[in-house]
Amino acid sequence: MTSEAEQKIHPIIITRVFNAPVELFYNVWTQPEHISKWWGPEGFTTRVVEYDFKVGGKTKFIMTGPDGTEYPVTGKFLEIVENNKIVSTDEFGDEYKQMAEKHGMKIPNIDKIIALFEEVEGKTKLTLTMFHPTAEDKKLHEDMHVIEGWNSSFNCLDVHLETLTS
Repeated sequence: MTSEAEQKIHPIIITRVFNAPVELFYNVWTQPEHISKWWGPEGFTTRVVEYDFKVGGKTKFIMTGPDGTEYPVTGKFLEIVENNKIVSTDEFGDEYKQMAEKHGMKIPNIDKIIALFEEVEGKTKLTLTMFHPTAEDKKLHEDMHVIEGWNSSFNCLDVHLETLTS
């Protein structure tokens, strides 16, 4: 659950149930060899460039779109509770910001992301909450189709999980 103070910092919340036990889901969410198989919208590929899974550890992923455009994202782990919760930052990489500026796009600021994992009848309920410092940042993120993008990634995650549980 998010606290009242956190709700005041403009959250976007996505909830979805996956057909996998929490332990498997957590591993697929946190291990680079799995992340590269599902992260990013359908039609994209992802390279895990940096992944130091510990509190204070950094990440860098490069999503490549169908047209070859690269979208780097970076972050840092703030809190990790095995099989239950991951809190991290989520930032558009410098290369992404430079590309956006060339095209006159504004990039939203994201304070942090909380991923909560809950077992529900042998499946995993994921609640993903993205916090923004301003209403404008939240709107910019929504206008970038962040919800559709994550749901598309989750479709890829469903397919990957199916290959592991079949």
